[in-house]
Amino acid sequence: MKWRVILESDLETGDWAVWCPELPGCTSAGETEEEALENIKEAIQLYLQPESIELTPSAIAREIIVS
Repeated sequence: MKWRVILESDLETGDWAVWCPELPGCTSAGETEEEALENIKEAIQLYLQPESIELTPSAIAREIIVS
């Protein structure tokens, strides 16, 4: 799966900030561009990881595919 990410360098520290526009709040950073890209990969994986939820006995859970 491919995701678009935006990298921005901090002029004062030289560090890199990175964020994914399609995933609100999914951000990361790194001291180098390479490190920032590795960190955002992990952040995206965690962002997309489903959380466990508690359902009532009468609830029905289904999965759908959106293309």
